[in-house]
Amino acid sequence: MSGAPSLAVSSWSLHETLGPMYPELAPGAGPRAAQRPFGDGRCELLGLPALVRDELGVARLELCHFHLPSSEPGYLDELVARLGDAGVALTTLLVDAGDVTHPDPDERRAQRAHLRGWIDVAARLGARRVRITTGAVDPDAPDAVAQSADGLAELLEHADERGLALLTENWHDPLSLRPELLLALLDRFGGRLGLCVDFANWLPGMKEATMRALLPRAATIHAKAQYDADGALDAPEFQTWLRLAHASGFAGDFVLIYADGGDEPDALLRVKEQVLLAAGDAL
Repeated sequence: MSGAPSLAVSSWSLHETLGPMYPELAPGAGPRAAQRPFGDGRCELLGLPALVRDELGVARLELCHFHLPSSEPGYLDELVARLGDAGVALTTLLVDAGDVTHPDPDERRAQRAHLRGWIDVAARLGARRVRITTGAVDPDAPDAVAQSADGLAELLEHADERGLALLTENWHDPLSLRPELLLALLDRFGGRLGLCVDFANWLPGMKEATMRALLPRAATIHAKAQYDADGALDAPEFQTWLRLAHASGFAGDFVLIYADGGDEPDALLRVKEQVLLAAGDAL
């Protein structure tokens, strides 16, 4: 490894700072009523690029789709302008919706169409990547990997046509939490389907095995630390996985993740400090 690591921040790490969420927003839809499980926030999404630059010293952003209050072209273009003004690159649109393996054929087609729409949004925003989950298929089904691959292949083609890389992640869906199945899925695409590895997602007793299996294939990493009951970051535990990532040859974005409440920018600076520390040790 040479030089400083590539750092990004997820909008999820600033969900209390942002406040409102719009999980039911559809691609191309105008403003929708907000949900406020985290209150009103102190920063609108259009102000997030400047906050990331000025308060965190980071020039890359991952955006959760549900933080968009509108997906109309005018709003998306304004967000692109704000990113440009701040000198912040949108690396990935994280789409936390849709099931490419839905058992009902009509609903499965509708879900895939919905996800194609979000890929179009990612392209309009100038993102480099879009992350789609593997689908809620039963991982014990004999054709589980094939079902997931069928849906992701359709979306991969759509992303390719728009100059976007498609990622999936060890998160949310049961198939993705089985390292052997997730790797088998990636193998079906010969390197065309990327992987975001999240330090916080594994089956009980499987963290080390999961990280050792997946980190060599990672395109991006969600660098999330563990915390004790008093809210203190477990630095030795976090360093274990950061150093394993470097030993695996990882050269992509370390995406700073924090989701435990309180002063989010301050907590993210502590996460950033640990990521930089591990990078220095790896030099």
